[in-house]
Amino acid sequence: MISPSLHPKPVRAAAQPRGRLAFGLTPRAIWLLVAGLVLALPGFFDAHLAYGMLIWEALVLAAALADGLRLPAPQQITIARSWSNAPALASETEIELALKHNGATPLDCQFIDDLPPALVAAPHALHLRAFPHLRAALRYKIQPRARGDARTGGVYLRYASPLGLVERWAFAPLEQTLRVYPALRQDENQKIFLARGRQIELQLRQARERGLGRDFESLREYLDGDDLRDLCWTAAARRGQLITRRYQTERSQPVWIVLDAGRLLQGRILSKSVRSPLRDPATTRDEELPTSYSKLDYACSTAVALAQLALYSGDRVGLLVYGQQVQQRLLPGRGAAHLRQIVEALAQARAEAAEADHLRAASALNRWQPRRALILWITDLAETAMRPEVVDGAMQLLRRHVLLFVAMAQPDVAAIADAQPKNVEEMFRSAAAQELAARRQLLLARLREQGALTLDLDPAQLTPAVLNQYLKVKERAMV
Repeated sequence: MISPSLHPKPVRAAAQPRGRLAFGLTPRAIWLLVAGLVLALPGFFDAHLAYGMLIWEALVLAAALADGLRLPAPQQITIARSWSNAPALASETEIELALKHNGATPLDCQFIDDLPPALVAAPHALHLRAFPHLRAALRYKIQPRARGDARTGGVYLRYASPLGLVERWAFAPLEQTLRVYPALRQDENQKIFLARGRQIELQLRQARERGLGRDFESLREYLDGDDLRDLCWTAAARRGQLITRRYQTERSQPVWIVLDAGRLLQGRILSKSVRSPLRDPATTRDEELPTSYSKLDYACSTAVALAQLALYSGDRVGLLVYGQQVQQRLLPGRGAAHLRQIVEALAQARAEAAEADHLRAASALNRWQPRRALILWITDLAETAMRPEVVDGAMQLLRRHVLLFVAMAQPDVAAIADAQPKNVEEMFRSAAAQELAARRQLLLARLREQGALTLDLDPAQLTPAVLNQYLKVKERAMV
């Protein structure tokens, strides 16, 4: 359902020299010159033999000069960068670098693609051989590391002929701004959730109720007692008799996704090791690197998955991302264009250093959504002596809406609480962690007493649990 226009546009540019003297001797040429110095040793015994060293050095320099003159100028080289798909967290994106030159000799090229830290931890060297007047390309994969807008740099190029005595240095200005999106679920589990959502929607259609709703259901002849406001005058004119509209109870319901972008969502969760984001195609060794995502990253990924499922099920989806102020707001809507707006807004959500203003967000949401709706609120519970403000905000929403309240647990704290202490320090740490867990359970129990649906999960388990809960709400027609 995600539009392919999310893909970054390909960029192309002619190379430019890197500085005034954008060339130099290669290590091969330097070693050949050093080898000529060996001939200087016999020169200490016979002066005529010293001329052999000079002749050798002159031959190497002449060959290097001829080799350098055969290399094309940087302006004769064109480099392009293209993307296979939209960059997103927890998924690989393939990048293609293509080169074409108008020189007279094949080139051995070494690239360094200047990508920002949001895409790669550190750029790697990439190698390619390019023949004259033919397009040569290489592909490599990256795994983005942070959501939001990122500015790429250009491509740095070093190239030499197969003789390899002189190399030239060039730069292609391929700067572009691209957007890294939340994780876009396209796996088999997501297809199962979508199929289940469609099945529930068909069941609700078969069990629809006629009467009080305002969704149009059919036309019929006018009967005494029908509301005159329901008369369809165009149909009456065609048939020559009074025709009234018949309505049914609405099945398309508004769903609001509310994300807390305050300091509690800045916490990072260390995930399993992944392959190095950039790999040299000339090697086969995979480097394992640890990666981590913030709680807000997991929340945004869950929001995308729920938006896809809800829109596919016929519901209207709205979005609210808030910190001290509202960061992103989208009123409920439908369609692929609306889903794209949601994805774009989630890509720009940023965790703030201050505590979020939960009461302001709840009050604003009640103004924007006066009718009953399903509210998914993803947040966390602050560890304070008083009742957290987010609980008060949730109770405001419960007076009117169906609330699914999701608290994102910290796996490190749960591990400390479950661990068997081995000394006094670990005992105190375990007791503190258990006290925090008990307080969280008490706060969530109070919300359940008020009618809220609650979840307290590790971020990695968030998405399937939320989707299952949404399908239960949909199946029971709780909204």
